[in-house]
Amino acid sequence: QWVNQLKERRGFNKTTVAVANKNARIIWSMLRNETGYQVV
Repeated sequence: QWVNQLKERRGFNKTTVAVANKNARIIWSMLRNETGYQVV
């Protein structure tokens, strides 16, 4: 999905950092709000 499209546009390394950033923001929000992960 968006990861594959990003990898084609930006390259592997930038995609890896983008995915790590997204995961970190999700985890931070979960910890801050004391909620579990909800698949949308």
